[in-house]
Amino acid sequence: MEPASTNYSITFLPSGRKVRVESGTTIIRAARNAGLHINASCGGTGVCGKCRVQIEEGSVSEGISDKLSPDDVHQGVRQACTAKITSDLVVRIEESAGLKGGQLGTEVPERHRASLHIFDIDELQQEGIFIPPVEKFFLELPKPDENDRQADTGRLLRAMDEQYDERHIHINLYMMQQLRRVLREDDFRVTVTLARPVNKRFRSMLQHIQSGDWSKRNYGIAVDIGTTTVYGQLIDKHTGKILSEAGHYNQQISYGEDVITRMIHAENPEGMQQMHALVTESINSIIDCMLEQTKVAANEITSITLAGNTAMTHLFLELEPHNIRRSPYVPVSTLFPPIRSTDVGLHLGGHCMALLYPAVSSYVGGDIVAGVMGSGMYRTDKTTLFIDIGTNAEIVVGNSEWLACAACSAGPAFEGGGILHGMRAGAGAIDDFSLDPVSLEPMIMTIKSKPAVGICGSGLLIIIATLYECGVLDQGGHYNRELVTDRIRKGRSGYEYVLVWAEESGIDRDIVLTEVDIDNFIRAKGAIYAGMTTLLSEVGLTVNDIEQVILAGAFGSYIDLDSAMTVGLLPEIDADKCMYVGNGSLMGCRMSELSNHIRRDVVKTMQRMTSFELSDVPSYKDQYVASLFFPHTDSQLFPRAAKRRQVMAQVKENGVQSA
Repeated sequence: MEPASTNYSITFLPSGRKVRVESGTTIIRAARNAGLHINASCGGTGVCGKCRVQIEEGSVSEGISDKLSPDDVHQGVRQACTAKITSDLVVRIEESAGLKGGQLGTEVPERHRASLHIFDIDELQQEGIFIPPVEKFFLELPKPDENDRQADTGRLLRAMDEQYDERHIHINLYMMQQLRRVLREDDFRVTVTLARPVNKRFRSMLQHIQSGDWSKRNYGIAVDIGTTTVYGQLIDKHTGKILSEAGHYNQQISYGEDVITRMIHAENPEGMQQMHALVTESINSIIDCMLEQTKVAANEITSITLAGNTAMTHLFLELEPHNIRRSPYVPVSTLFPPIRSTDVGLHLGGHCMALLYPAVSSYVGGDIVAGVMGSGMYRTDKTTLFIDIGTNAEIVVGNSEWLACAACSAGPAFEGGGILHGMRAGAGAIDDFSLDPVSLEPMIMTIKSKPAVGICGSGLLIIIATLYECGVLDQGGHYNRELVTDRIRKGRSGYEYVLVWAEESGIDRDIVLTEVDIDNFIRAKGAIYAGMTTLLSEVGLTVNDIEQVILAGAFGSYIDLDSAMTVGLLPEIDADKCMYVGNGSLMGCRMSELSNHIRRDVVKTMQRMTSFELSDVPSYKDQYVASLFFPHTDSQLFPRAAKRRQVMAQVKENGVQSA
């Protein structure tokens, strides 16, 4: 069996374009990565039979169906959507499967994705800061006798000093009440759990004591309390490895998709208790799932670090969020003390401490502070633009010397909300798209190559950008009624484009993109772009001053940079300046679980972040209105997008591939 990490070289004819992909990648995915188009409207399920290619050199697995005759198969013809790459290949795209040469224009550049930034435990070890905030120490204590009558508490503290150079330890009454029994259960062999303070002026806390040696079984949990989804990781704090990951819908969603609706409900009698119970139930479900997967016991978790936006944190802690949504937008607190996990209803031991990331303001919460920490933005000399794209979009600009931040409401479009056939990223979601600008026939791919059932956020971006590039959409997001194709038609809510016909879909009806969907998308992307440009302007910078862009959030992880710049979601910045960190909030929580040094940096970083309330900045509204077009009312800000559109127009005019 070929290892998943094996890379193969694929050459496409007659264009001659080459691309390297991992073993097991389908030919159609490889073609898309190379900027090539193959007609395929069924999402990669092999149903439509349009994506015929010929294998001239090399071998593939699968790709044979009843759409191919025995002669086709004998001659090396395969279906690109199901043929999986198992060697270096030379593949010829048949003219019937797409444009002549299979390309969308020789001047159209290859696709760009942001590079992945991975948090590496080795970095913490090399810097000497891989010291978890909660550690376990195994002690073999000298037994009391006639010559050593020291009290049990003093004996324990002396051993910690002599064996681990740990002094200034606080022991509370509860720990003292357990001490006599536990010391003698295994002949004065014990494991001590010590919680370190963030402020060095305070003492470490004796958090737990167990008989025997449990020092290697020290586990922590990192949790991102998202508005839509709660994610968690179970971490071995001895090695730094992630042992399990899990996610669950934030069950508060039953009371509204946005935080404003939930805060309003929390003001009702018993509303706060309901909001707290629902998010706690969501967190407990992923804790229980991860413990079951790893067979780690709940009492072996010594700490849990959580981060969420300011409203989510308030609802979790049952802090009244009333004034977060009312001018002058004041939260109850932005700093939160360590809390016993059982006091907030978590299914963990009473000795386990819950540590919450601090917020900056009502709309820039702990999840963004965690993302800034996880991405390393707070330590770099480069002027960096950090963007977390979700239901709410948070933006941070700055470096190790200064940081400024703002938030704007983007709406749920990037997570599939407010879109007729929108959905979360899951099996059957359309996540990639290309278009023949002459025939207007699409190339559609879905997650896990399942029959198409909807459109996820990253797919929505690519679809809209491609339709605009190919002249199917105008600057205002309206379909070109003059195009001759049965895929553009008038539907119940205006004009729409048929992405997948009912007989090829997984939902027994046509999957379409409506002009209402596009309008919702434009408003979302306009809010984000206006937020970025307004914040930059407020600190005296322009896009040209940005040396690095960090994209966070589930949507940011899969974003196609060319598409994002084509529609005006992101400013036109060189792709090599862009990186993504995935769930930055979760990454920051994991880092804090493994390094008390980083926990100390958190407060310092938060205090350096200057928050701007965009609704109070007069220019924001003007920027927003100007951004409600593709890509912007000022087309000179997006010269590359204009160039791509010109190339597509030339291809369409000629009806063939330009030489």
